[in-house]
Amino acid sequence: MANYRTAMGKVVDMAALTAKNEKTRAVGNMKVNARGDTIDAQGRVVKSVTVKANDSYNRTVGNRSAQPVRNKSSAPAKPTIDLSQLNEIERELEESLEDELEVEKIKAQEIKGKK
Repeated sequence: MANYRTAMGKVVDMAALTAKNEKTRAVGNMKVNARGDTIDAQGRVVKSVTVKANDSYNRTVGNRSAQPVRNKSSAPAKPTIDLSQLNEIERELEESLEDELEVEKIKAQEIKGKK
């Protein structure tokens, strides 16, 4: 944080002020100190802000339902195209696309082999 100059010309070091009052009870009805720790009526820390952040993180990221599915078997099957129903231009396009996909697969295998 930076140093600020008041209207009266005094310099206030905000970082020092924050560090000095870190354990002071915050104004309001949340039962926390200025740092964000949960405190009891006597001002003792019940749950620190780092523990609260870790719990929150584990509830969201540690949740299996929030993780992406990596199982390839659940991927939708590739639709099959009946080439007899296509005209000549569409047939050529489909065949060239299949050839390009095969080339890309070969390139990917070669790259994996080099690593």
